[in-house]
Amino acid sequence: MTMSRGQAGADGGEPEENAGAGAEAVTAAPDAGAGAADTAAPADPVPGPPAFAPDSLVLNRKLPLWYQVSQSLRASILGRPQGSPARLPTEEQLAAHYGVSVLTMRQALKELETEGLISRHRRRGTFIEPRARRVSPVRLLGSVDAIVAQQSGEATTVLDHGTVPVPGDLAEFFPRRAEVACFRRLRRDGGSDEPTNWAENAVLPEIAARIDVADLERWPMTKVLRDVVGVRISRITDTVEARLADPVTAELLQVPLLSPILHYTGVTYDEDGQVVDVARIRYRGDRFAFSVTVEAH
Repeated sequence: MTMSRGQAGADGGEPEENAGAGAEAVTAAPDAGAGAADTAAPADPVPGPPAFAPDSLVLNRKLPLWYQVSQSLRASILGRPQGSPARLPTEEQLAAHYGVSVLTMRQALKELETEGLISRHRRRGTFIEPRARRVSPVRLLGSVDAIVAQQSGEATTVLDHGTVPVPGDLAEFFPRRAEVACFRRLRRDGGSDEPTNWAENAVLPEIAARIDVADLERWPMTKVLRDVVGVRISRITDTVEARLADPVTAELLQVPLLSPILHYTGVTYDEDGQVVDVARIRYRGDRFAFSVTVEAH
Protein backbone atom coordinates (compact mmCIF):
# COMPACT_ATOMS: atom_id res chain seq x y z
CA MET A 1 0.00 0.00 0.00
CA THR A 2 1.39 3.40 -0.93
CA MET A 3 0.60 6.78 0.58
CA SER A 4 2.00 10.28 0.14
CA ARG A 5 2.40 12.89 2.80
CA GLY A 6 3.10 16.59 2.40
CA GLN A 7 4.71 19.24 4.57
CA ALA A 8 5.79 22.88 4.89
CA GLY A 9 4.29 25.99 3.34
CA ALA A 10 1.70 28.50 4.57
CA ASP A 11 -2.01 28.98 4.17
CA GLY A 12 -4.86 30.62 5.98
CA GLY A 13 -5.73 27.53 8.03
CA GLU A 14 -8.32 24.83 7.59
CA PRO A 15 -10.58 23.44 10.31
CA GLU A 16 -9.16 20.59 12.30
CA GLU A 17 -11.65 18.10 10.92
CA ASN A 18 -10.27 18.40 7.38
CA ALA A 19 -7.86 15.45 7.02
CA GLY A 20 -6.52 15.55 3.44
CA ALA A 21 -2.91 14.65 2.64
CA GLY A 22 -0.37 16.80 0.78
CA ALA A 23 -1.45 19.88 2.70
CA GLU A 24 0.40 23.08 3.34
CA ALA A 25 1.69 23.73 6.85
CA VAL A 26 1.28 26.79 9.01
CA THR A 27 3.12 28.05 12.01
CA ALA A 28 1.51 26.81 15.21
CA ALA A 29 -1.34 29.03 16.39
CA PRO A 30 -4.38 28.46 18.61
CA ASP A 31 -6.74 26.15 16.73
CA ALA A 32 -10.29 27.30 16.17
CA GLY A 33 -11.45 23.87 15.02
CA ALA A 34 -10.76 22.14 18.35
CA GLY A 35 -13.66 23.76 20.21
CA ALA A 36 -13.85 26.35 22.92
CA ALA A 37 -11.20 26.36 25.62
CA ASP A 38 -12.09 24.72 28.90
CA THR A 39 -13.79 26.99 31.38
CA ALA A 40 -12.76 24.96 34.41
CA ALA A 41 -9.09 24.00 34.25
CA PRO A 42 -8.00 21.09 36.44
CA ALA A 43 -6.03 21.80 39.56
CA ASP A 44 -2.30 22.16 39.07
CA PRO A 45 -0.32 19.05 39.95
CA VAL A 46 1.69 19.08 43.12
CA PRO A 47 5.23 20.48 42.81
CA GLY A 48 7.80 17.97 41.62
CA PRO A 49 10.91 17.52 39.48
CA PRO A 50 11.43 19.65 36.32
CA ALA A 51 9.09 18.74 33.46
CA PHE A 52 10.21 17.20 30.18
CA ALA A 53 10.62 19.74 27.35
CA PRO A 54 9.14 18.52 24.02
CA ASP A 55 10.30 19.54 20.54
CA SER A 56 8.55 22.29 18.60
CA LEU A 57 6.05 21.53 15.82
CA VAL A 58 4.84 23.18 12.61
CA LEU A 59 1.13 22.36 12.31
CA ASN A 60 -0.56 21.22 9.13
CA ARG A 61 -4.12 22.60 9.11
CA LYS A 62 -5.45 19.88 6.80
CA LEU A 63 -4.62 17.06 9.21
CA PRO A 64 -6.13 16.40 12.65
CA LEU A 65 -4.26 18.57 15.14
CA TRP A 66 -4.49 16.03 17.97
CA TYR A 67 -2.80 13.46 15.76
CA GLN A 68 0.06 15.78 14.78
CA VAL A 69 0.62 16.81 18.38
CA SER A 70 0.54 13.20 19.63
CA GLN A 71 3.08 12.11 17.01
CA SER A 72 5.40 15.05 17.69
CA LEU A 73 5.23 14.46 21.44
CA ARG A 74 5.72 10.73 20.88
CA ALA A 75 8.90 11.39 18.88
CA SER A 76 10.16 13.74 21.61
CA ILE A 77 9.52 11.14 24.30
CA LEU A 78 11.07 8.22 22.44
CA GLY A 79 14.05 10.25 21.25
CA ARG A 80 14.78 11.95 24.58
CA PRO A 81 18.36 11.79 25.95
CA GLN A 82 19.05 9.58 28.92
CA GLY A 83 18.45 11.34 32.20
CA SER A 84 15.71 13.62 30.81
CA PRO A 85 12.87 14.44 33.24
CA ALA A 86 10.11 11.84 33.23
CA ARG A 87 7.34 14.28 34.13
CA LEU A 88 5.48 16.09 31.35
CA PRO A 89 4.32 19.71 31.60
CA THR A 90 0.66 20.31 32.45
CA GLU A 91 -2.05 20.09 29.77
CA GLU A 92 -2.26 23.88 29.69
CA GLN A 93 1.51 24.28 29.29
CA LEU A 94 1.65 21.68 26.51
CA ALA A 95 -1.34 23.26 24.75
CA ALA A 96 0.41 26.65 24.83
CA HIS A 97 3.66 25.07 23.60
CA TYR A 98 1.99 23.50 20.56
CA GLY A 99 -0.49 26.33 19.93
CA VAL A 100 -3.62 24.18 20.31
CA SER A 101 -6.57 24.08 22.69
CA VAL A 102 -6.58 22.12 25.93
CA LEU A 103 -9.22 19.81 24.45
CA THR A 104 -6.95 18.99 21.50
CA MET A 105 -4.01 18.45 23.84
CA ARG A 106 -6.10 16.17 26.02
CA GLN A 107 -7.01 14.03 23.01
CA ALA A 108 -3.34 13.79 21.99
CA LEU A 109 -2.34 12.70 25.50
CA LYS A 110 -5.12 10.11 25.55
CA GLU A 111 -3.63 8.58 22.39
CA LEU A 112 -0.20 8.30 24.02
CA GLU A 113 -1.73 6.89 27.20
CA THR A 114 -3.59 4.24 25.18
CA GLU A 115 -0.32 3.32 23.50
CA GLY A 116 1.33 2.87 26.90
CA LEU A 117 3.88 5.67 26.53
CA ILE A 118 2.60 7.81 29.40
CA SER A 119 0.58 7.44 32.59
CA ARG A 120 -1.65 10.17 34.05
CA HIS A 121 -2.30 10.67 37.76
CA ARG A 122 -4.81 13.14 39.15
CA ARG A 123 -3.10 16.02 40.99
CA ARG A 124 0.32 14.44 40.48
CA GLY A 125 0.73 14.99 36.74
CA THR A 126 1.60 13.03 33.61
CA PHE A 127 4.69 10.81 33.49
CA ILE A 128 6.64 9.00 30.78
CA GLU A 129 6.47 5.24 31.17
CA PRO A 130 9.90 3.57 31.43
CA ARG A 131 9.06 1.21 28.56
CA ALA A 132 6.70 1.52 25.62
CA ARG A 133 4.26 -1.17 24.55
CA ARG A 134 6.07 -4.11 23.02
CA VAL A 135 4.18 -4.17 19.70
CA SER A 136 4.49 -0.78 17.99
CA PRO A 137 2.29 0.41 15.10
CA VAL A 138 3.76 1.47 11.76
CA ARG A 139 1.29 4.30 11.15
CA LEU A 140 0.70 6.36 8.03
CA LEU A 141 -1.33 9.58 8.17
CA GLY A 142 0.09 12.44 6.12
CA SER A 143 2.67 13.79 8.59
CA VAL A 144 6.46 13.92 8.42
CA ASP A 145 6.45 13.97 12.22
CA ALA A 146 4.60 10.64 12.15
CA ILE A 147 7.56 9.13 10.32
CA VAL A 148 9.99 10.64 12.84
CA ALA A 149 7.90 9.23 15.70
CA GLN A 150 7.66 5.83 14.02
CA GLN A 151 11.46 5.55 13.83
CA SER A 152 12.37 7.11 17.19
CA GLY A 153 13.07 5.68 20.61
CA GLU A 154 15.34 2.75 19.86
CA ALA A 155 19.07 2.31 20.38
CA THR A 156 20.64 2.75 16.95
CA THR A 157 24.00 1.50 15.70
CA VAL A 158 25.42 2.67 12.37
CA LEU A 159 26.70 -0.54 10.79
CA ASP A 160 28.50 1.07 7.88
CA HIS A 161 28.31 3.97 5.44
CA GLY A 162 29.97 5.00 2.20
CA THR A 163 29.47 5.70 -1.49
CA VAL A 164 28.20 2.86 -3.69
CA PRO A 165 26.94 2.49 -7.27
CA VAL A 166 23.21 3.17 -7.53
CA PRO A 167 21.46 -0.18 -6.89
CA GLY A 168 19.50 -1.39 -9.88
CA ASP A 169 16.18 -1.36 -8.03
CA LEU A 170 16.71 2.30 -7.08
CA ALA A 171 17.79 3.56 -10.50
CA GLU A 172 14.34 5.04 -11.17
CA PHE A 173 14.73 7.36 -8.17
CA PHE A 174 18.22 8.57 -9.06
CA PRO A 175 18.27 9.16 -12.84
CA ARG A 176 21.54 10.45 -14.27
CA ARG A 177 23.32 9.45 -11.04
CA ALA A 178 26.12 6.89 -10.97
CA GLU A 179 26.55 6.76 -7.18
CA VAL A 180 24.68 7.35 -3.94
CA ALA A 181 25.75 7.43 -0.32
CA CYS A 182 24.54 4.40 1.63
CA PHE A 183 23.95 4.30 5.40
CA ARG A 184 23.07 1.02 7.13
CA ARG A 185 21.74 1.05 10.68
CA LEU A 186 20.49 -1.52 13.19
CA ARG A 187 17.93 -0.56 15.84
CA ARG A 188 17.44 -2.35 19.15
CA ASP A 189 14.85 -2.19 21.89
CA GLY A 190 16.28 0.12 24.55
CA GLY A 191 15.14 -2.15 27.38
CA SER A 192 15.79 -5.69 26.14
CA ASP A 193 18.56 -4.94 23.61
CA GLU A 194 16.62 -7.11 21.16
CA PRO A 195 17.03 -6.11 17.48
CA THR A 196 13.77 -4.69 16.11
CA ASN A 197 14.56 -3.40 12.61
CA TRP A 198 17.39 -2.47 10.30
CA ALA A 199 17.52 0.27 7.70
CA GLU A 200 19.35 1.15 4.51
CA ASN A 201 19.26 4.77 3.31
CA ALA A 202 20.38 5.78 -0.18
CA VAL A 203 21.10 9.53 -0.05
CA LEU A 204 22.35 12.04 -2.60
CA PRO A 205 26.14 12.30 -2.05
CA GLU A 206 26.17 16.10 -1.77
CA ILE A 207 23.60 15.91 1.02
CA ALA A 208 25.24 12.92 2.70
CA ALA A 209 28.47 14.93 2.96
CA ARG A 210 26.68 17.24 5.45
CA ILE A 211 25.44 14.40 7.67
CA ASP A 212 27.23 13.71 10.95
CA VAL A 213 27.08 9.94 11.48
CA ALA A 214 26.76 10.52 15.24
CA ASP A 215 23.42 12.25 14.59
CA LEU A 216 22.09 9.05 12.99
CA GLU A 217 22.67 7.23 16.27
CA ARG A 218 20.45 9.81 18.02
CA TRP A 219 17.72 10.57 15.48
CA PRO A 220 15.97 9.07 12.45
CA MET A 221 17.28 10.01 9.01
CA THR A 222 14.14 12.06 8.29
CA LYS A 223 14.76 14.29 11.30
CA VAL A 224 18.46 14.66 10.46
CA LEU A 225 17.68 15.67 6.87
CA ARG A 226 14.97 18.16 7.87
CA ASP A 227 16.17 19.62 11.15
CA VAL A 228 19.97 19.26 11.01
CA VAL A 229 20.95 19.37 7.33
CA GLY A 230 18.09 21.73 6.44
CA VAL A 231 16.49 19.84 3.54
CA ARG A 232 13.06 21.34 2.77
CA ILE A 233 11.00 18.18 2.51
CA SER A 234 7.90 18.46 0.36
CA ARG A 235 6.57 14.91 0.64
CA ILE A 236 7.41 11.31 1.50
CA THR A 237 5.88 8.37 -0.33
CA ASP A 238 5.57 5.24 1.82
CA THR A 239 5.14 1.64 0.78
CA VAL A 240 4.72 -1.17 3.32
CA GLU A 241 4.54 -4.80 2.26
CA ALA A 242 4.93 -8.25 3.74
CA ARG A 243 8.10 -10.10 2.75
CA LEU A 244 10.18 -13.06 3.88
CA ALA A 245 13.43 -12.54 5.75
CA ASP A 246 16.50 -12.85 3.53
CA PRO A 247 19.79 -14.17 5.01
CA VAL A 248 21.08 -10.68 5.95
CA THR A 249 17.79 -9.68 7.60
CA ALA A 250 17.49 -13.01 9.42
CA GLU A 251 20.97 -12.61 10.86
CA LEU A 252 20.63 -8.95 11.88
CA LEU A 253 17.15 -9.26 13.36
CA GLN A 254 17.78 -12.72 14.89
CA VAL A 255 14.74 -14.29 13.24
CA PRO A 256 14.42 -17.53 11.25
CA LEU A 257 15.27 -17.41 7.57
CA LEU A 258 12.14 -16.79 5.44
CA SER A 259 10.08 -15.71 8.45
CA PRO A 260 7.56 -12.86 7.80
CA ILE A 261 8.78 -9.26 8.13
CA LEU A 262 7.36 -5.83 7.30
CA HIS A 263 9.33 -4.17 4.51
CA TYR A 264 9.00 -0.37 4.45
CA THR A 265 10.18 1.86 1.61
CA GLY A 266 10.10 5.62 2.10
CA VAL A 267 11.00 7.97 -0.76
CA THR A 268 11.75 11.53 0.37
CA TYR A 269 11.40 14.46 -2.05
CA ASP A 270 12.65 18.02 -1.60
CA GLU A 271 10.68 21.13 -2.59
CA ASP A 272 12.05 20.88 -6.16
CA GLY A 273 10.63 17.38 -6.54
CA GLN A 274 14.06 15.74 -6.41
CA VAL A 275 14.50 12.46 -4.54
CA VAL A 276 17.01 13.06 -1.75
CA ASP A 277 16.66 9.82 0.21
CA VAL A 278 15.26 6.33 -0.27
CA ALA A 279 14.88 4.43 2.99
CA ARG A 280 14.33 0.67 3.11
CA ILE A 281 13.54 -0.63 6.59
CA ARG A 282 12.95 -4.24 7.58
CA TYR A 283 10.77 -4.60 10.70
CA ARG A 284 10.43 -7.78 12.73
CA GLY A 285 6.96 -9.13 12.07
CA ASP A 286 6.46 -10.07 15.73
CA ARG A 287 7.19 -6.55 16.95
CA PHE A 288 5.27 -4.28 14.59
CA ALA A 289 1.77 -3.97 13.17
CA PHE A 290 0.88 -2.00 10.04
CA SER A 291 -1.81 0.61 10.74
CA VAL A 292 -3.43 3.23 8.48
CA THR A 293 -5.96 5.78 9.75
CA VAL A 294 -8.48 7.17 7.25
CA GLU A 295 -10.45 10.24 8.34
CA ALA A 296 -14.04 10.14 7.04
CA HIS A 297 -14.64 13.90 6.58
